[in-house]
Amino acid sequence: MSDARMRSIVALGFSLLAFAAAAEPVASGRRGMVVSEHHLASDIGLDILKAGGNAIDAAAAVGYALAVAYPCCGNLGGGGFLLAHLPGQGERFLDFRETAPMAATADMFLDAKGAVDPQASRIGYRAVAVPGTVMGLETAHAKYGRLPREKIIAPAIALAERGFVLDEADIRLIRAATRLKDSPAAAKIFSRADGSPLQAGDRLIQSDLARLLREIAAQGPRAFYEGRVPQAIERAAQAEKGVIAAQDFALYDVMERSPIHCAYRGYDVYSSAPPSSGGVALCEILTILEGYDLAALGFHTPQSSHLLIEAERRAFFDRNNSLGDPDFVSNPVARLTARSYAEAQRAKIAADHATRSTDLAQGAAPRERLQTTHYSIVDGEGGAVSVTYTLNGYFGAQVMAPETGVLLNDEMDDFSAAPGAANGFGLVQGSANAIAPGKRPLSSMSPTIVMKDGKVALVLGSPNGPRIISVTLQTALNVIDHHMSLAQAVAAPRLHHQWLPDVVLAEPGALSEETRRRLEAMGHKIEDHAPFGASEAIEIRDGEMIGVNDPRSAAGSARGY
Repeated sequence: MSDARMRSIVALGFSLLAFAAAAEPVASGRRGMVVSEHHLASDIGLDILKAGGNAIDAAAAVGYALAVAYPCCGNLGGGGFLLAHLPGQGERFLDFRETAPMAATADMFLDAKGAVDPQASRIGYRAVAVPGTVMGLETAHAKYGRLPREKIIAPAIALAERGFVLDEADIRLIRAATRLKDSPAAAKIFSRADGSPLQAGDRLIQSDLARLLREIAAQGPRAFYEGRVPQAIERAAQAEKGVIAAQDFALYDVMERSPIHCAYRGYDVYSSAPPSSGGVALCEILTILEGYDLAALGFHTPQSSHLLIEAERRAFFDRNNSLGDPDFVSNPVARLTARSYAEAQRAKIAADHATRSTDLAQGAAPRERLQTTHYSIVDGEGGAVSVTYTLNGYFGAQVMAPETGVLLNDEMDDFSAAPGAANGFGLVQGSANAIAPGKRPLSSMSPTIVMKDGKVALVLGSPNGPRIISVTLQTALNVIDHHMSLAQAVAAPRLHHQWLPDVVLAEPGALSEETRRRLEAMGHKIEDHAPFGASEAIEIRDGEMIGVNDPRSAAGSARGY
């Protein structure tokens, strides 16, 4: 692609994302880098690195800080995944995904006629799964960090106790939480004293959350998984027909698993393992696409776009019908990521027409909502951490038990409430992701680290439900195949296909008129879509760290030194 064409694509991407002008997109350094969706959390992470902490220390500090500064998505009441590259130790993957309460049942979101009640799995205490974030951050820090816990959590305590002044980017997120007013404990925090909505310039103080953070700093995870907090959540849940209980918290544990690994054009790609589908889908798509010369085909030309769509279609079909919690189902990871399987998939991709998704087979797709957050960190010793964690929907289930300060997830919506039932994304999925006590719902979260010659080259990830896979994939492809700078790669307009519904989502400017016309002639159905995802990424090249906050993320920042 010509330099002029590249400049026009990226300029269009940035102009269409002008609403995010407050974001601070690019930073450079050689000793440390932190990129997150809130500038206050990025500042805290960088301070931890400067104080002698490693990437794991900074990751824990940023995780706690986002729970205060980015309450839509940062959390103590949710869960997620942490992928790390540790110098001399290799890659480590921690699964702190939420689990279904022990009283959960496969049909708990069906009405008397067997139809899915979508609101029951998205709003209120019935939607709440057992949170894993606190145990995840504490496990990572205890095993691989080096600064005292008190030092890691102190900045988040101060931020919650003293508060911070909300800007317009913060307010836009709070406005999206239309049901917080129905939870008295949450409404007290996220409204003015007279009950009116918070406005830019107001100070958000979270005293109950500060108290809990102080208790975690002093006692570790016991402060969250034993005693007053789980008991308060159980009482609140019982009053609202929820099934989560204090005993569920006592049973929760973090799982350390082997990350998914694949090779792509001389790079080693490490990503999330089941119960996340992200790494499997990412590697399946990459292995299919490695059989084509994407660089020669060009960025978002008719042929390169067609191949991308077809590879995504097949990977999402496999993701939606074959994967689930590895403690409950057998995941065919080796088969789906094998080169022989990719060759077979390529043989089925026609050069001149789209595959109909219904021709692959009937099945189902994931119940997964958009409001996740991701952050990436590297330290000066060669360590790197990629973390994606979530409340699932904006502000989760939009409930908060009194005196806890914790917004709770609506992660039960990520299970299949009924095989073949579509969720809010139109995604449908099968029995591998059915609800069961203690089970972890399937996810698309894709914290990813790309290595070159044994050294960290890229640290990647994004929020946005199933689109996480597309965002992470395309950021990597833009750097590796299309030779974009990281800033260009992150800003470039995106495409997404998830098997069902059989439609290509295209950000503004993603396709030229001619490319769109030719894709539609092949049989692809294309829908315009608002900008999606937030690729919080780091590239290391010749010892220089480049951090890029996605311009789609107005409150975020990259911080380096």
